[in-house]
Amino acid sequence: MAAHNLKHALFCAIITIIIAYPILGLNLVAQGTSVALEGATTATVINVFLAAVAVFLFQLFRDSIMGVFGKVPNLNPMAKRGPISQERRLLMERVFFVAIILLALVWPFIVSRGAVDLATLVLIYIMLALGLNVVVGLAGLLDLGYVAFYAVGAYTFALLSQYFGISFWLALPIGALLAALFGFVLGFPVLRLRGDYLAIVTLGFGEIIRILLNNWTTLTGGPNGIGGIPDPTLFGMEFGRRVKEEGNVSFHETFGIAYSGEHKVIFLYLIALVLAVFTLLVIRRFMRMPVGRAWEALREDEIAARSLGMSRTAVKLSAFTIGAFFAGFAGTVFASKQGFISPESFVFLESAIILAIVVLGGMGSQVGVILAAIAVTILPELAREFSEYRMLIFGAAMVLMMVWRPQGLLPMRRIQIELKEQG
Repeated sequence: MAAHNLKHALFCAIITIIIAYPILGLNLVAQGTSVALEGATTATVINVFLAAVAVFLFQLFRDSIMGVFGKVPNLNPMAKRGPISQERRLLMERVFFVAIILLALVWPFIVSRGAVDLATLVLIYIMLALGLNVVVGLAGLLDLGYVAFYAVGAYTFALLSQYFGISFWLALPIGALLAALFGFVLGFPVLRLRGDYLAIVTLGFGEIIRILLNNWTTLTGGPNGIGGIPDPTLFGMEFGRRVKEEGNVSFHETFGIAYSGEHKVIFLYLIALVLAVFTLLVIRRFMRMPVGRAWEALREDEIAARSLGMSRTAVKLSAFTIGAFFAGFAGTVFASKQGFISPESFVFLESAIILAIVVLGGMGSQVGVILAAIAVTILPELAREFSEYRMLIFGAAMVLMMVWRPQGLLPMRRIQIELKEQG
């Protein structure tokens, strides 16, 4: 069998060298006003050669290697676990949600400022992943341009605050509703599309939004972005050292305490926590409503769903609109957290990471998506010394996850109906 794969293995190794050497080995170096082409270092040449050897050996013994990988899922003790009862599953989910919310409430008071700031980012990704879970996990519509709705929410707050002086609390629903409107509009061109074609159209929509933000310099600032985005206030109390808006008061002076930069970080974290819980509860409610059942029916078999009288147009539009709404929520919080946004904050990689969270957690599973969002956001921060290989490690983890547990960390369990045997 290895001899049979020899030609294919040689071909793959040669292609690896042809592709890898120019990308990794050739660099453009500025020399005054001109640009020169710099050759590869010895270490790079050795690495490319080793990669080609690895590809050659893998392709040569591919059948044997894949046979070994095929046995890996059998080693997973959870692979053959039967479904638990509906009552027990719901009880476990409630306990999990209550425990994680209680931990989140005390978190900012027991950790450092950096950990609170990172936790705020985790909550933003949880909101994004829960929203995309509606589109991809429940409705089965592959959306690769989800970051566009995220950008709409962020830029809505930034532009409204810059040109009209609108506060965070007023911009929050406006950004979410405007993002939902974009999702509703996007839904119409893709009503007849599915699978790869749907993914390509949504990917194009995401790039259109990013390029528009990048080129519309008179409104968005283009590549320079928008800075000076205001922080949220609490009943007119600002968390900065000095009050910026007339009529407001400072938080530390109102309560007669010393100023601390941690106050603003904790307040923004609590806002993100409330919005994440709101997102979780609303989507959880939708899942139990007829529209949630319609999403799942559309995902499983569109033809069968239509034969039962379901409106494909209404079901798809509702999924895109609701998913985009919560992306707008997350974008508004992100803009307030960063204080500065630019088109580079909303590249395709962000959509890919959010989609990876949904797939890793288990499509349709809220518990799995929350756990995956925490893992994907925190793990890279814990291994900063491997930041150069972040995407390589991330890709390898995805491959291993698909082999070890392809249905996700905690896959969605459907309601089981048991019929008693007739005597």
